[in-house]
Amino acid sequence: MLLLTDSVWREFHGGYRVPYDASKVLARMERGESVWEELWNELHHQGNVGVASYAAIPQIVRICEAHHRDWNLYALASTVEIERHRKDNPPLPEWVAPSYKTAWDGIVKLALSDLAGETDQLTLRSALAVVALGRGDLMLGALLNHSETADIEAYVEDNLAWSSLYA
Repeated sequence: MLLLTDSVWREFHGGYRVPYDASKVLARMERGESVWEELWNELHHQGNVGVASYAAIPQIVRICEAHHRDWNLYALASTVEIERHRKDNPPLPEWVAPSYKTAWDGIVKLALSDLAGETDQLTLRSALAVVALGRGDLMLGALLNHSETADIEAYVEDNLAWSSLYA
């Protein structure tokens, strides 16, 4: 895994397809600062992700293992994982693949642990997306990650006659 002090971070492209040094914001995250908005903005943009996005995931998971976790961890990691399969995004580089896989093994365990306790609706859906993606079900993970509550309500009403058949 890259260290946050490695200078190579400056060379990686993020979601805007321009260089983005994620190490600086990740160091702030490690100090306990809330940096989710910047990570969302820079690591993912309209379906685009880059090497900075892939390299950041192991660091984000490592940092979040010891800190409070919420939907941001699971949803951002899921978004990066889903979008890395998009045909016009760069492939996962071989040098980051081992730490990325280890991070995904770890985030699935975190999600399962967090699901054992009380979670809000967004964290529940995001953590379930991580579990699906971690088990190799890209479509189910994408569906869970991208569905809004209103979409789910409309689906169950239209396809399962929810209000007619369920209490």
